[in-house]
Amino acid sequence: MAVPILAYHQIAVPPSRKAPFRSMVVHPEAFHRQMEWLKRLGIKGVSLREAMPYIRGEKTGKVAAITFDDSYANVYENALPVLQEFGFTATNFVVANQIGGSNVWDVPLGVAQAPCMSVEQLKRWHSLGHEVGSHTLDHVRLPQLPMEEARRQITHSRELLEDLLDEGISSFCFPYGDETPLDRVLAYEAGYSAATTTRRGRARSSDDPFGLPRATIRRNDSWLHFVRKCALG
Repeated sequence: MAVPILAYHQIAVPPSRKAPFRSMVVHPEAFHRQMEWLKRLGIKGVSLREAMPYIRGEKTGKVAAITFDDSYANVYENALPVLQEFGFTATNFVVANQIGGSNVWDVPLGVAQAPCMSVEQLKRWHSLGHEVGSHTLDHVRLPQLPMEEARRQITHSRELLEDLLDEGISSFCFPYGDETPLDRVLAYEAGYSAATTTRRGRARSSDDPFGLPRATIRRNDSWLHFVRKCALG
């Protein structure tokens, strides 16, 4: 059975209509309703790590992986209580050099500055049973880098997070969805078990585990659109 991997970014009140990438900011009330829909449909929200046995066909059941890119503090503030309420887990893809920092990669594009989770917030996220994954050191476009720098971004970010949490890091997310076959190999060599892209679709056992598709959840998704993105099969 195919498993939907839901991709979120910020969970906050969306900015003004003129703001770039406004669609990537999902209102907290909308996020709560979406988690209600999962529960209503009998779908359990799980981290990518927990979803992998279902994706590989080793386990059966109705699950959807919930992932957040960039480790925004508003995810901790607004999404974490909702996940706890519904008994769901999720994966938080962290830009390792911006722990306690902000979305500096977006500011040149005109996106408003937004804080990233602190060390203390990440540790609590982890202690509550949620997964921490890597999103490189600096949110870079990996195919544009020399191979050794791409390797450093992929490998060293994992090492930093493992030292911080004292636990193995198994999931990786390619920033911007930019990746090549070489980048997938580098993620494998770095010791990850899976990596996500921005390619649309549901994850299946036939997929390359280092090129998993996802369904991006946007600000203006209707309830019907959300349910369609979560459909199993």
